[in-house]
Amino acid sequence: MLKVGVIFGGETVEHEVSIITAVQAMNYIDTTKYQIVPIYISKDRNWYTGDALRSMSTYKDLDNIGYVTKEVTLTKKDNSYVLQKKRGIFKGIVDTIDVAFPIVHGKGVEDGSLAGYLETLGIPYVGSSMLGSSIGQDKVVQKQVMAASGIPVVDYLWFYDTEYQEDEEKYLKEIKNLGYPVIVKPARLGSSVGIEVAKKESEVKEAITEAIKYDQKIIVEKMVPNLKEVDCAVVGNYEEMECSLIGEMLTDNDFLTFADKYLGKSGSKKTGAKNTEGGKISNSGFKIPAKLDKEVEEQVYKYSKEAYRSLNLSGVTRFDFLIDDKNKKVYVNEPNTIPGSLAFFFFTPKGKKYPALLDEMIKGAIKEYKQSKKKVTSFESNVLSTFDGTKGAKGAKGKMM
Repeated sequence: MLKVGVIFGGETVEHEVSIITAVQAMNYIDTTKYQIVPIYISKDRNWYTGDALRSMSTYKDLDNIGYVTKEVTLTKKDNSYVLQKKRGIFKGIVDTIDVAFPIVHGKGVEDGSLAGYLETLGIPYVGSSMLGSSIGQDKVVQKQVMAASGIPVVDYLWFYDTEYQEDEEKYLKEIKNLGYPVIVKPARLGSSVGIEVAKKESEVKEAITEAIKYDQKIIVEKMVPNLKEVDCAVVGNYEEMECSLIGEMLTDNDFLTFADKYLGKSGSKKTGAKNTEGGKISNSGFKIPAKLDKEVEEQVYKYSKEAYRSLNLSGVTRFDFLIDDKNKKVYVNEPNTIPGSLAFFFFTPKGKKYPALLDEMIKGAIKEYKQSKKKVTSFESNVLSTFDGTKGAKGAKGKMM
């Protein structure tokens, strides 16, 4: 039976959200096909494994996790991917995995950091590559890539914290020229953390001060008039991709907040949506399918696939869209390369239940891994055998020619 290492947590403000998503996924993975090996990364970046990590009750006191699990490192040993005991004289193997399933959110993990580590180990893993993950985490770079690919994005500007602090007047003037109201965001966070709407200069200053608490890079976006926010998820890879149904966000706020998504504090009668499995996934509300004009719906599906391809994504990604409902203009807001609940509730109404979606993602990771192994990654000839250290690299190049 294939052993799937579900990796979650990390030093991120979205740490707890990652735990919720991962535990939920582990409860839905088909255990007749896969053996689940939970791998938790604590806020101080230590790695742990143990069956206790599959229960939400374990996380009520994060300080006690070390007492009910084993601290490990993930490494490659004798062509196996092993979880090796980290401490003690005898650092034996605690467990092994065949494929990694990162279910992480935010900076330091979802941003390509974890994908890069898994690439270095050479282990098959679910989800986007290091490149796709990195682009997907940076709200500035992703807009630059999408715009270059002809995908519509809202007007925006960006800057680093030190640039703003050195010339505040310059950036406040540029924001005014962009036009109020605007949305101020940390450029590399998710889950609506640190995001504020500003309708005048004093609010912009406050919003930027708040955003700088979370990131060095800040993005300011012009707010779309007649706003309707919808989401569409995509699963697959560059060869084959499938869109979910489109869901409309329901909130009483200017945008879907962290509280809407996870704390149920919006006070909206619209929120508290149920998934079709009968359990509450979060307190955010989605009307699925969204009620859209056929032309707008077709644009959402079209741009979902184009953005998925352009951003080098694979696995499940949820795209957030901003729609000017009056003028029927569609803008891709941003991708979420590892969305909360892995966006399964967008696929369920199509007949693809959560266990089937997870199975598809795992199989897709293995398929991509096998395809990548067919590519040339090194040459048999040893360049170093012709290298003459006294002549430097150019001398070696001359000998090769």
